[in-house]
Amino acid sequence: MANLALRNLVKTYDKTEVLHGINLDVADGEFVVFVGPSGCGKSTTLRLIAGLEDTTSGEIEIAGRTVNNLEPKDRDIAMVFQNYAIYPHMTVRKNIGFGLRTSKLPRAQKDARINEVAEILDMTPLLERKPNQLSGGQRQRVAIGRAMVRDPAVFLFDEPLSNLDAQLRTQMRLEIKKLHQRVGNTIIFVTHDQVEAMTMADRIVIMKDGHIQQVGTPAEVYHSPANMFVATFIGAPAMNMLTGKGTGGGIALPSGTFATNGPDGADLVLGVRPDDLMLSGGQAVTAGKVILREPLGSETLIYVDTPSGEIIARADGRTPPEVGETVQLGADPANVHVFDAASGQAVR
Repeated sequence: MANLALRNLVKTYDKTEVLHGINLDVADGEFVVFVGPSGCGKSTTLRLIAGLEDTTSGEIEIAGRTVNNLEPKDRDIAMVFQNYAIYPHMTVRKNIGFGLRTSKLPRAQKDARINEVAEILDMTPLLERKPNQLSGGQRQRVAIGRAMVRDPAVFLFDEPLSNLDAQLRTQMRLEIKKLHQRVGNTIIFVTHDQVEAMTMADRIVIMKDGHIQQVGTPAEVYHSPANMFVATFIGAPAMNMLTGKGTGGGIALPSGTFATNGPDGADLVLGVRPDDLMLSGGQAVTAGKVILREPLGSETLIYVDTPSGEIIARADGRTPPEVGETVQLGADPANVHVFDAASGQAVR
């Protein structure tokens, strides 16, 4: 296990800068997830840490030593890829053991290590099978086992669940989280799926256009987003955004003034999550007609046409309002968010 530090990390392709001075400290044993839309720089950052690409400038430190000029095999990292990258002609045992091919350990110790990893991953009964006899989730466990067998300082996961179906993704998410709790290695995990980020991470790094937008625990980025991008990227359905004007003691919206912090005369955006909109109670936010319902069992998403545009709210799944019904939407002022319309930054 080891800590990881990125210092002013810059990556340029030709004349295009795709990472703009990334700074991050990852504690020993921490599970950190990089998340963001395609092209934000999260996979590029991972490849720089792994040594698969050269940095343009900046430093990468693992366990206190700068590794920029070290080959991937000398960085004490192990990487799990999206496409498994396991050998079809080898058994599970040989695939897992491939991670020890350059090790000078005696054969008996290598075999013991393979057996230990297989037991942790619940793969012991499958050791003599070939990959074509395994499910997608089992193949991904083989790839993880090949990384684990080396006992690296840092695990790097590059969207390892993207090729799995929804049920397997949920299962593997839980297995990787349990694995981390059991072995405690430092993990850097890249995904475009915010659900994976929220459910797995100790801390989340949210990226956009080669910049870090916010670093925080799942609760911090969900309940205290740093800007409008984070607010709308994290959470499904996305946070509702209502534009208005600051009055000093509130925000003037098309449907009335909502009392909250708002600099007088400033162009502001009131953000409120569908979870925090109430059909009865709270301070009035807006009103409108239900134009669509999405039943989800215990709850129903309702889409409401309001003077501020289309708003999404959650209603009880047993007695949701009917399409065409007019509803009043309120919120607790403690649960809303205010953003500067020009910069997108949160107004605290």
